[in-house]
Amino acid sequence: MNSPQTLESLQHDFDRIALLPDEKWNHTSHYHNLLLSQLPDDCEHILEIGCGTGTFSHLLAQRAAKVLAIDLSPQMIRVARENSARYPNIDFVLSDVLEYPVPANHFDCIATLTTLHHLPLAAVLKKIRQALKPQGVFLCLDLYRRSNANDLFFDGIAYPLSLALRFMKTGRLSPSREMREAYEEHGKTDSYRTLRQVRQTCAEVMPDACVTRHLLWRYSIIWRKPLE
Repeated sequence: MNSPQTLESLQHDFDRIALLPDEKWNHTSHYHNLLLSQLPDDCEHILEIGCGTGTFSHLLAQRAAKVLAIDLSPQMIRVARENSARYPNIDFVLSDVLEYPVPANHFDCIATLTTLHHLPLAAVLKKIRQALKPQGVFLCLDLYRRSNANDLFFDGIAYPLSLALRFMKTGRLSPSREMREAYEEHGKTDSYRTLRQVRQTCAEVMPDACVTRHLLWRYSIIWRKPLE
């Protein structure tokens, strides 16, 4: 059984990960283009929740006038700022998004990658719904917990595909030892929701959200806020 995850444990884990060299490719970056293809045509303001060292923030900044990028790890924010001199339209903020005073009906897009499982799902989805403009888009990529035979079937496909993609993209069959050790330590407190749990909560808070399973142990949520 995993130990309880706390704000302090999250900050500690991701401060450690922030200091490791960036990977050229990983299971999350594989889906960057998929998410970017769902961005509205005219984006003035984008919010990214859990921006890490800013890799996806840079891509968003090329599609919007202003990006607000939030993370609760001081080291992640420090590295992100250092790496973003070419992107003056990104404002990196050290904060817990549930505590941050996000303006209502303000953002054309809100994006979050591999962060949602760290947060109380209904509460953060309600805050995202409130912060989006009408017709604004919510983009999420996260990990799910295996819970049935279908999940195990997709595992059987994902493992060889992951090895092949990583080797083609990086020349390696696995992440660096330091990265593996850091995520193994983080995994001692990490927990995920099943796809059924995600779909149930989305149905309650974001009706008509599209929740899609992807290979490489990820799912996406795509939702457009209706006109009010």
